[in-house]
Amino acid sequence: MRKLWLIFSQAATVSLAAFFVVATLKPQWLSGLGWRSGPGVITVQEAAPQPAGAGGEGRHAGYSAAAKRAAPAVVSIVTSKTPDRTPNANDPWFRFFFGDQMPQAQSGIGSGVIVAAEGYVLTNNHVIDHMDDIEVMLHDGRKARARLIGADPETDIAVLKIDLEKLPAITFGDSDTLEVGDVVLAIGNPFGVGQTVTSGIVSALGRNQLGINTFENFIQTDAAINPGNSGGALVDAGGHLVGINSAIYSRSGGNLGIGFAIPVSTARQVMESLIRDGQVTRGWIGVEPRDLTPEMAETFGLSIQQGVLITGILHNGPAAQAGLRPGDVVLQVGDTPVTQTAQLLSAVAALKPHTTTKIIVQRGKQRVELTVQVGQRPRVQPRQATPEE
Repeated sequence: MRKLWLIFSQAATVSLAAFFVVATLKPQWLSGLGWRSGPGVITVQEAAPQPAGAGGEGRHAGYSAAAKRAAPAVVSIVTSKTPDRTPNANDPWFRFFFGDQMPQAQSGIGSGVIVAAEGYVLTNNHVIDHMDDIEVMLHDGRKARARLIGADPETDIAVLKIDLEKLPAITFGDSDTLEVGDVVLAIGNPFGVGQTVTSGIVSALGRNQLGINTFENFIQTDAAINPGNSGGALVDAGGHLVGINSAIYSRSGGNLGIGFAIPVSTARQVMESLIRDGQVTRGWIGVEPRDLTPEMAETFGLSIQQGVLITGILHNGPAAQAGLRPGDVVLQVGDTPVTQTAQLLSAVAALKPHTTTKIIVQRGKQRVELTVQVGQRPRVQPRQATPEE
């Protein structure tokens, strides 16, 4: 019996040793037995096909379907400006003393989005600002000269028109339903390398007071946005347009994971006004606002901590005629409560010129309701864009 037990022990030891050697060096030999060659790694058979993701099919999960749906409507925009000739360029004495001073032509690269089959293209104002020649290059290789329909520097939106047949138009999404954490794709022409798709998430909503535009309500995303992406599309996981890529926060000029896009709700409203009227008409009351701080509230002896302090009023402007005074704190415009300067600007801009509205202010310890005859906001001169934008 002892001899049999010894033989069994030796056989078991040899078998176990052989198993570990085979499992280490030739794990595929054990595939038919259903063993695992290591933690979490299946070697018995191919992994089961993955269910389709937000844009994938079969085991190719991802957002390829969203990119394919949106990419054809995203275009590259190449702009140029003919330099102004020096008045004395042909004067021999001028050329003798100053040489041949030939001004350099300006050029720029950006992106745009075809939003209608009729040829309307949305882009940023700073992409085409002060440029003489605008050329649009489609994803399918076609090119066309574009004409400017209108631009709104205060939101940095411009509308172009191209005349081509069978144009692919993007589908509008709903930027008002976006939430932090939603997946988004940025499509454009960064650095002029060609159409590029990057992915990320919505990092924040309602970003303002960045000093980029007058009216700011940016979608912040970590999807890579670089120079040349300006005017391109920010789309959701279904390939629907939710924003127009506009700016980045960067100390080096490249992407640092903080990009900003104009919500499509704002872009669409501006676009419709530009197509219909050639300009955007906004309300205006003629005040200089500033966010109320606790220190200011204490200085003015106010019992409130939030609101918009009026530091200046235009003489004979709508606010002055309504009785608004410097030192008043605006709490409400119409039916819209305001606690920040950006909210006040947006609420007033949304008012129709030549109509009346009520404004509730805190004046010392009293709450006062005023009736204002809304004026029309003066047009702002477009700013000069740099080529790398």
